[in-house]
Amino acid sequence: MSKTFFAMLARDWHVARRNSIALMLQTLLQPMLLVFVFGNIMTGSGMIARTYKNILLPGVMAMSMVLTGVQAVAMPLIAEFQFTHEIEDRLLAPMRIGWLAVEKVVAGMLQSLVAGAVVALSAWLLLGTSVRLDFGHPLELAVVALLVALAAGAGGLTLGCSVGQTQIGLMFTLVIAPMIFFGCAYYPWASLAPHPFLQKAVLVNPLVYASEGLRGILSPEVAHLPAAAVIGALSLFDVVLLGAGLFRFHRKAIS
Repeated sequence: MSKTFFAMLARDWHVARRNSIALMLQTLLQPMLLVFVFGNIMTGSGMIARTYKNILLPGVMAMSMVLTGVQAVAMPLIAEFQFTHEIEDRLLAPMRIGWLAVEKVVAGMLQSLVAGAVVALSAWLLLGTSVRLDFGHPLELAVVALLVALAAGAGGLTLGCSVGQTQIGLMFTLVIAPMIFFGCAYYPWASLAPHPFLQKAVLVNPLVYASEGLRGILSPEVAHLPAAAVIGALSLFDVVLLGAGLFRFHRKAIS
């Protein structure tokens, strides 16, 4: 079974590598534009404080990781189940149905981690030494990054098995867009204090914990949620989303 699992993972990784330019343009162009406009042009002109770069960049990294992981799993699943029916060949592989879903999630996690690293490197090239990120806690960073990537992959599995082919645009409008704008990617969670109801309501958004977790590690001088709360919440989201995704995948596969 392990040979089949890693063969499928290698195949998905090969497809991602072949489409790497298109994938990067699709998922990383917007974050890079945000970093350049808000972190370079607007801070350089004095319209925004220069320290805003340290607030923005971890949030953009989190947003890129989540969006990349979700799209890397959800979009192929929607196509394979409803357009190409390629999933039918995969289901004939000599392993349990659940492991096929896990392979999809792992492939999404890998792409999510690469997206976060590319954003960090690109931002450093765009902004230079004016942005200060603290990489002094590599173990904590690795734990949060893996939890964020797993949440992205599991969320993509759940959405990919729940959204119909005619509802893709609706998914971005009703799910992805609110998740981004209320995910504390562009501002710290503490800045929502003047809006107490909103500050509590956004806690159902996994992107909040992704943004706050990376911000707390890479820019600890900025107000952020405690690391224990972030790790606990991300772990809970991982379990819930993965469980829901596996359930939906199994039902869809046998129907």
